[in-house]
Amino acid sequence: MRTTLTALALFGAVVTTPAVAADIVTIRNNLRAAMPKVEIGEIRPSPIPGLLEVVGNKKNVFYITENGNLVFTGQIFDLAKKQNLTQQRADELGRIDFARLPFDMAIVKVRGSGARKLALFSDPDCPYCKQLEKEMTGITDVTIYTFLYPLTSIHPDAQHKAELIWCANDRAKTWDEWMLTGKELPDSAAKCETPIAAIEALGVKLGVAGTPGIVFANGRLVEGAMPKAQIESLLSAP
Repeated sequence: MRTTLTALALFGAVVTTPAVAADIVTIRNNLRAAMPKVEIGEIRPSPIPGLLEVVGNKKNVFYITENGNLVFTGQIFDLAKKQNLTQQRADELGRIDFARLPFDMAIVKVRGSGARKLALFSDPDCPYCKQLEKEMTGITDVTIYTFLYPLTSIHPDAQHKAELIWCANDRAKTWDEWMLTGKELPDSAAKCETPIAAIEALGVKLGVAGTPGIVFANGRLVEGAMPKAQIESLLSAP
């Protein structure tokens, strides 16, 4: 994960304000002081009276009491509607404008009619990315845009592999052969300019914290491998 709220694991309370209703500015300042590595965004009332919702690192949701004393991480469920309100809010915050993605920087594969669309932020050395590729082999009538997103902090050779794939004569074929069969990459591939640095900057901006990062046409970002049935379901979601 590129950005996390791990500071919350070490932080149970902000005890710097009186036990009365605190103003948002004071709460924000106290949170920033207590969690300097977390970008504190919007603070607003939560579905639970007396509890405020806080957005951290642009898409993470946690809660703080109105007096600014106690911080909570967890999920709020609406039992009557059977809805996870915390997850809904996180999905809303992470929504991406799919049509504005720079598809010219992606490896494009069209299967069948290509009517359904998804974008992948994927690392050639990521085992979960390879698992996802196998799950997607039976999915048709889809256009897949793959953005090469090597996580060099955990996969030191991923950058080199991504460059070889991008510079190959047939990027889509080379990607599939590497991810699905482990066929050796064309080391003799001519050097070329790659969009990898620009994709990395884009991924950080969009909040793609790990790989695989899947962006569906409705703008929903989902991270991690998933079974074929779930992919099919999300491809059909409004």
